[in-house]
Amino acid sequence: MEKAGHTASVTDLEDLESIKQMAGVPEPLQSCHTAVVEGYVIEGHVPASDIERLLAERPEARGLAVPGMPMGSPGMGGDPEPFDVVLFKADGTMSIYAQY
Repeated sequence: MEKAGHTASVTDLEDLESIKQMAGVPEPLQSCHTAVVEGYVIEGHVPASDIERLLAERPEARGLAVPGMPMGSPGMGGDPEPFDVVLFKADGTMSIYAQY
């Protein structure tokens, strides 16, 4: 996020499971990092451009997630592999927001 010109603060926590539950991240979408940006939950290695789009469009949603830690996603090295960015809502519905 900082490379994309955004300010970020990091807080290391031991109990990530309860944070993800409080944030409403569905279990199949849970990943390594959880953030809150202007009221939206961002889970995993979501590209900055998708977060910027989310903030511009302001859909009715809980947030965005990139499940797992796919190679080629922001912050992950290695040979890129395809991955989806998933938009998830408070009612449990999910849809593909972007594909890479």
